[in-house]
Amino acid sequence: MKGLLGFVRSPAATPIVSPSLFYASKSKKNSCLRAKLNAENDPLLQAATSAASLRFQEMHRPGKPLLFISYLTLSSFSVGHFVCVLAGWNVICIDSCIAEPLFVDPYAGCFVHPDVQMDLKKCSHQYCLATKFIDDKLLRTVNHIDGLKQVVLLTDGMDTRPYRLNWPTSTVIFDISSERIFKKSAEKLQGVGAKIPRNCLFLHVPLESSDIQHSLLAKGFNGNQPSLWVIQGLPVMTLANFKEILLVASSLAMSGCLFLGELPAWLAETEIGIKPSAEKWMNKLFMSNGFRVDMIGYDEVAKSLGKEVSPGEYKNILFVAEQLQFSDDQMEFWRRELQRVEEEGDEEGFEEL
Repeated sequence: MKGLLGFVRSPAATPIVSPSLFYASKSKKNSCLRAKLNAENDPLLQAATSAASLRFQEMHRPGKPLLFISYLTLSSFSVGHFVCVLAGWNVICIDSCIAEPLFVDPYAGCFVHPDVQMDLKKCSHQYCLATKFIDDKLLRTVNHIDGLKQVVLLTDGMDTRPYRLNWPTSTVIFDISSERIFKKSAEKLQGVGAKIPRNCLFLHVPLESSDIQHSLLAKGFNGNQPSLWVIQGLPVMTLANFKEILLVASSLAMSGCLFLGELPAWLAETEIGIKPSAEKWMNKLFMSNGFRVDMIGYDEVAKSLGKEVSPGEYKNILFVAEQLQFSDDQMEFWRRELQRVEEEGDEEGFEEL
């Protein structure tokens, strides 16, 4: 497939990219994104940094007050702690303790400005709930795959999953993202000592590639091996762009493989004619590309984790889809098998004559 992103005027609800910064370059199959950006005002970089900031803040979200009892001197504690002494023991109530985070991302901080304003709310942001859900689903699924495991991450270029998740042996991770964002991120991650787990392979496919499907295959992707596909943070500009993404996944993913993540809710609003419900729209969109899809509620995820969702509107849809049809490589394999059987049958018939 050609490059995944083309340009039309993006809806007002889209916070990711300013339309005036892009122009379209048409090709045979689809369009390719080309960006003219000011280094000091890069909307893709800002969006990726904002997401990293949410992960960083999740790691430092305040929790419920904790009570510690310790036989220590009062001078051991900083001002602001409530301290009372009972029978020689110090009872300390710390109001600013850190809650158990939804996930551990030790590398998010390298993308965040030192003066980042921390969110002291105890509720969990929908993005972080989605990140936790995707992390858990990824690892549960990949750990049940024997042999080679392929993971395709469609990201904003600052996804730290390749470094922070405990990937099993023989996992090949493909990251599809903006090349300029990925390069900047890779430098910062190298600076803090981030490394890919042993016996795993991490490969980057530039979003600006003229043919994403060909680039994945050139990097070693095998459509006859299981794969998992995740989209979170990829700057999708139009509904046509996302349909191209689905087509690439549909062509390369084996039957039974999963495609999960988040997509902008405004995509449903770009449909021509009567606007169906989000669920009906999702079912129609994914089924037309061979996927059965389920929408996941952020409230459901929060409840399962014993968390509360941050108030306010969040304009993304969390989903899990399963591939129902064969990949192109599987189809080619069975075509050759059928051809072989037919040729063997013809030879046997000829010998009988």
